[in-house]
Amino acid sequence: MSAGTETGTGEGTAVGRYAPAPGAAPLSRMIAAQTAFETKMLLRNGEQLLLTVIIPSLLLVLFSTVDIIDTGAGASVDFLTPGVLALAVMSTAFTGQAIATGFERRYGVLKRLGASPLPRWALMTAKTLSVLVTEVLQIVLLTVIAFALGWSPEGNPFAVLLLLVLGTAAFSGLGLLMAGTLKAEATLAAANLVFVLLLVGGGVIVPLDKFPDTAQTLLGLLPISALSEGLREVLQHGAGMPWGDLGVLAVWAVLGLGAAARFFRWE
Repeated sequence: MSAGTETGTGEGTAVGRYAPAPGAAPLSRMIAAQTAFETKMLLRNGEQLLLTVIIPSLLLVLFSTVDIIDTGAGASVDFLTPGVLALAVMSTAFTGQAIATGFERRYGVLKRLGASPLPRWALMTAKTLSVLVTEVLQIVLLTVIAFALGWSPEGNPFAVLLLLVLGTAAFSGLGLLMAGTLKAEATLAAANLVFVLLLVGGGVIVPLDKFPDTAQTLLGLLPISALSEGLREVLQHGAGMPWGDLGVLAVWAVLGLGAAARFFRWE
């Protein structure tokens, strides 16, 4: 009986120790895991890496060292760095996210994830956090390159952070709206076209004052122009809080995220 009791006790302990405990992981852990997965997928994609890292870095080095465009008084790198930082935000939050999410929607990945324990809003949160992680890596790299080229930034770091956060929200909303309403192939073509057009006409490389007056007014209302000009006012000219540019970005963020939440199709 004693042996039987020990055996029973041992079996009971084993059962208690190895009994499965079904159920979803804590929400914070699921979001963290999905964020890590989204970030790895983004950085492993050659096309996205080209858009997010290589092109901004090459543009910064090329136009800072070769006198191609008149950037006004002062060192070219001081004018170009804020614009390239804005371009990096757009390439990740808008172009890269739109293309990746569009093809995930086409192949049914979003539909499957939507049926998982991870809520849909948490999936969008993970995608946004992934964008922020990628942007931090971009900004660190571009900042190191800019300092090596002789960049001397000024201004309020909090204003820079606020511009980057609002710019990310604006571009993220627009990217998700495009990915959730257009076919994947159309998203690929449209996102790349918008990237090129805004690179040329968004004050990133070419100063807005090089355009006609009417065009300047219209271009200044674009999110890329507001972000690049706002960063330039702070980092190059030492301005305080660029409220006008922040207002433009806030309007785009509200409109973009609101429209994405309203019209995004998961299938």
